[in-house]
Amino acid sequence: VQLQASGGGLVQAGGSLRLSCAASGRTFSTFSTGWFRQAPGKERAFVAGIRWSDGSTSYADSVKGRFTTSRDNAKNTVYLQMNSLKPEDTAVYYCAARPGLVAHQMAGYKYRGQGTQVTVSS
Repeated sequence: VQLQASGGGLVQAGGSLRLSCAASGRTFSTFSTGWFRQAPGKERAFVAGIRWSDGSTSYADSVKGRFTTSRDNAKNTVYLQMNSLKPEDTAVYYCAARPGLVAHQMAGYKYRGQGTQVTVSS
């Protein structure tokens, strides 16, 4: 099983980016996918999560109202739409997948993708 995160880049404050997390090796219909980020000098933190079976989502307070996660079952891909980006959103973003419910700690995820850098300039 592999997770491939992509879509990071450099954007000005107030701009938008959409991250993708493509899963291969199995279908994830009974899984949940989480997005995490790690800024320099900071611990990895939960950003958002989505349960594949019913599309239920959860978000960190810092991104509520600005970020939206969604999934495309046919493409086995999860997305993180990031709007109204702020310089403090600058981090390496990771996706991860696990059976069952969304977890807010990355240690709870069985499958993890490589990170994609998001840089927001002021």
